Amino acid sequence: MDQAIEILGYLSYLLPTVVVGGIAYYFFKVYTEHEREIRHMELRKENRSDLLPIKLQAYERLTLFLERISPGQLLPRVKPIGTDKHDYENLLIANIEQEFEHNLVQQVYVSARCWNAIRASKNATISLIRNKNMSDKITSADKLREAILTDLLDKSSPSDTGIAYIKNEISNLW
Repeated sequence: MDQAIEILGYLSYLLPTVVVGGIAYYFFKVYTEHEREIRHMELRKENRSDLLPIKLQAYERLTLFLERISPGQLLPRVKPIGTDKHDYENLLIANIEQEFEHNLVQQVYVSARCWNAIRASKNATISLIRNKNMSDKITSADKLREAILTDLLDKSSPSDTGIAYIKNEISNLW
């Protein structure tokens, strides 16, 4: 019995030490997690400030891409080689695809939704060219150019929609 009382006496001295140790461990763990979060936030902030100019450059390049494939800019720049409307259609589409491939890497720096808007603008431009070429009234490359440009007098080009999306996304960066 004396031995049990003696053990209880030792435990009574040991129990506060264990409790204080547990509390110290808990506060140390919370403190180190908080410090890690602060360092992580500082790194993210630093990375964001380093990444912002690159993102803005990507938006600029994609805007330039959309401007270059806009029929109002594309048709005067890419002249028909001959009179065949199908050859001219293929030339225009090849030019759009080449521009697109040249800017493919920019998708890394923009959101998936923005990239999808860029691709949709490109595909809508190609579709516009193909649909105009299917008309029986179009008999030559020059008539195809004229029909596409006339069609755009009444409505905006697909590139305008893509550029509007880019501008909206840039405004959300601030």
